Amino acid sequence: MNEEQDAKGRNAGPAAAGSSEPAAEESTGAASPLPQPGPQGRLCRTAGAAAPSGGSEPREAGSVGETFQWPVRIYWEDTDAGGIVFYANYLKFFERSRTEWLRSLGIEQQELKDRTGCMFVVTETTLRYHRPARLDDQLTVTASLFETGRASMILKQQALLKPEQITGRPAALLCEGTIRIGWVDAASLQPRRMPASILHSLTTRR
Repeated sequence: MNEEQDAKGRNAGPAAAGSSEPAAEESTGAASPLPQPGPQGRLCRTAGAAAPSGGSEPREAGSVGETFQWPVRIYWEDTDAGGIVFYANYLKFFERSRTEWLRSLGIEQQELKDRTGCMFVVTETTLRYHRPARLDDQLTVTASLFETGRASMILKQQALLKPEQITGRPAALLCEGTIRIGWVDAASLQPRRMPASILHSLTTRR
C-alpha cells in the first residue's frame, strides 16, 4: 500500500494511547490547507483546525483548538523497501506526539492509571496520506484537541515536512487524521466517565 491511499482504522480491541496497536483500513477524506509549522514543542491557537502557525509564541497546551507540535526525524528503520516511510509508522509518530502532549499538560499515563484505575485507549483512527516522507526528513507532528465528551475525546493530528527543507515553499502536509481516545477501566476495559479534573487539564490553558 503506498502513501497516496487513504486509510481508516477501527481496532478490534482498545489500544493504549501511547501504544502503536490500532490497525488501519481504507477510507477517504478531504485534504486540509497546507499549514505553517513552528519550532519544536510550540503551541498555537487555531480556528478549530489542526494546522499549526509559525507566528505564535510558545505556550502551555490545553484549550480546544490549540496545537501541540513534536519533532520527528526519519530513520532507516522507518522506511520500507521503496525507500519511503511505511504507512503504519505515521500512527506511531502520532502516538508519540499525543503522549508528549499529555505530558506537557502534566498528565503521566502510568501514574494516572495507578491513581485512578483507568486509562486512555485508542478506539478509532482515520488517516489520509498526501505525500511520502523519506530517509533523513525532519517532520513536525501535531496534536490538537478537537472534541471532548463524557468518556472520550477526539484529536486532530498532522505530519508535516519542516519548511526549511523546501526553500521558499510552505510546509508540506504528508499525513493527517483524527484519533478517538476513550477513557476506560484498566481491568475491564469498559468505558467510564472521565473525571472532571482530567477534563479540566485537557481543556484549560495553564
